[in-house]
Amino acid sequence: MEIKLISSENNSIIKHIKSLQLKKQRVRHLQFTVEGVRIVEECLKHNGDIEYVIFSEELHQVQGGSDLLNKVSSKGHTIYQLPSQLFSKLATTESPQGIMAVVNMKNSSLEDLKFEDVDNLFFVILDRIQDPGNMGTIIRTAESAKVDAVIITKGSVDPYNSKTLRATMGAIFHLPIIQCDNDVWIEYLKQKNVELIAADLDTDKTYIDIDYNKNIGIVIGNEANGINSNILSSVDERVIIPILGKIESLNASVAAGILIYKAAEEKHLRKV
Repeated sequence: MEIKLISSENNSIIKHIKSLQLKKQRVRHLQFTVEGVRIVEECLKHNGDIEYVIFSEELHQVQGGSDLLNKVSSKGHTIYQLPSQLFSKLATTESPQGIMAVVNMKNSSLEDLKFEDVDNLFFVILDRIQDPGNMGTIIRTAESAKVDAVIITKGSVDPYNSKTLRATMGAIFHLPIIQCDNDVWIEYLKQKNVELIAADLDTDKTYIDIDYNKNIGIVIGNEANGINSNILSSVDERVIIPILGKIESLNASVAAGILIYKAAEEKHLRKV
C-alpha cells in the first residue's frame, strides 16, 4: 500500500479540501467530500468517482477502518496520511473517524440522464428545500423506492454539503442528482410525457385518488412556502395528504416519503 504523507496545513491538497466546504468551490470544481467509514465505504462500493482519500491514525481504532483503507488501496486510489491534529481541522463531524474522500460529481445535467425503461419513469423534484436533513432523507427515500432521478431547483440547500450527505446514508452515489438554475427541467419532463404531481394544501384531491402507474414526477415544495407558483401552474395533479390530527402540516421529508412510496406501491410493489 503506497501512502503519501502530508504534514503541513499549507499543502495544496489541504487547502483544496478546505475550499470544498464552500458551495461555490464545490460547484467550481464539481467535487465534494465525504467523511466517515460508512459513507466512504458506500462510495467505494457503488463506484463513486473518488479523486483521493485522506486518513489519520484514528481510522485504525474504528471498526472496519483498516479493512476500508485496504479496499481503497486495492482500487488504486491515491491515499494521503495526515497527523490527527491536521485531520481534525478538516473534519466536519464532532467525533472524526479519521477518513475522508474527495469525490467527483456525476450526473450534473439533464442531458446526462439515460434510462432503460422510458414507459414508467419516476422523478422526484425538490423545490427550494432548505433543511439539509430533509434533503438528505428525501434522497435516501427516493433511492430506496427506485426513483430514476432527483431534480433540485434553484434556492434549495446544496445536496453535497456535509449534513445533507450524512442524511443520505450513501444514497447520493446510487441515483442521479440534477441541480437546475432555471425551470428548463419542466419542458424536459413534458417532452418525456412525465406528469407532474404536486403536494399541495389547496386541493380536495387526496394522494390516494390518482394513478401513479405512468411517467410521473412528484414535486415537494419549500418547508415554509410550498411550491413556487411558476412550477405549480405547470403541474398536472395537485394532491393533499389528509391531516387527521390537530397539526397543520407534515414535515417535508415525511410528506415526500408518503407520496414516493404510494407511487412505488403502484409502480413496483404490486408487481412483485
